[in-house]
Amino acid sequence: MKKLLKSVAALAMTAVICTACASGVKPNEVFSVADLDGKTIGVQLGTTGDIYSSDIADAVIDRYKTGAEAVMALKQGKVDAVIIDNEPAKVFVEKNEDLTILEEEFAIEEYAIAIKKGNTELTEAINGALAELKSEGTLELIQKNWIGDEAGQYPYTSPESTEYPNGKLVMATNAAFPPYESLDENNNVIGFDADMMRAVCDKLGYELEIMNIDFDSIIAAVDSGKADVGAAGMTVTEDRLKNIDFSDPYTTATQVIIVRAE
Repeated sequence: MKKLLKSVAALAMTAVICTACASGVKPNEVFSVADLDGKTIGVQLGTTGDIYSSDIADAVIDRYKTGAEAVMALKQGKVDAVIIDNEPAKVFVEKNEDLTILEEEFAIEEYAIAIKKGNTELTEAINGALAELKSEGTLELIQKNWIGDEAGQYPYTSPESTEYPNGKLVMATNAAFPPYESLDENNNVIGFDADMMRAVCDKLGYELEIMNIDFDSIIAAVDSGKADVGAAGMTVTEDRLKNIDFSDPYTTATQVIIVRAE
C-alpha cells in the first residue's frame, strides 16, 4: 500500500511538472526586492517603475505601452515580475487569480501635476487650488471615492454655481492606470486624477478637457503646448524636472511588485 501511495504521489508530481513545462511558464522565483537582481522585469514605458527598475543589478527591463500589457507578459512567462503602482496592481490581481503582490514595497513616491516649464502663473494657481481642496476636505473625499474600502461612495460633482470664464484647460493622461485613470463604457476618462483635476479647474474657472495619449508622450505634449497639464499618476523625478515643472504633490503612492502566484 505504501509503495502504491508513493507511486501515485510520484505520478501526480510528474503530471504537475509536465503541465508546467507544457505551459512554458516557469515557477515564480521572485519573493522579495532582492530577488529582482538578474531577472526580467516588466514595466510601463516612461513610468516611475521604468525609471527605478533601471537601477536593479543585471536586470533585463521589458517596457510596454500599458501596465496591462506588462501584466499579460507576466502571465505568459515572458517576464519574472512587474513593477507598478499599488492601486493598479490591486485591480490587475483582483482580475487574475494566478497573480499576487509581494508584501515588501518597492518604493514610496508622491504624485504631482506636470506643467510647462516656466509657467509659474499656472503652477501657482494650481497649487493654490490644491491647497484649498485639501483644507476643505474635497481632495480627501475624491481619493476615498476611488481608493479604499469606501470607493464609490463620494462621487465628485462640480458646485452648481461654477462658471468657466477662463476657457478650457487641457489635461494629458493615459487612461490605462485604474483607479487613477481609465475609460468607462462610453470611452470617457474617469478616475482619481480626472476628478482631482476637474475640482482644480472648478476652483480656477476652467472647463476641463482630457486628452488620452500614451504615457511616454505626456511630458512632450505639455512641453509643446498641446496640453496645459499632465496628470497620470506622475512622480516628480530629477530627469522629468529637466523638461517640465510640477505642482505640489496631491497624493502619496507605493510602487509594488506583481509576481505569479505559487
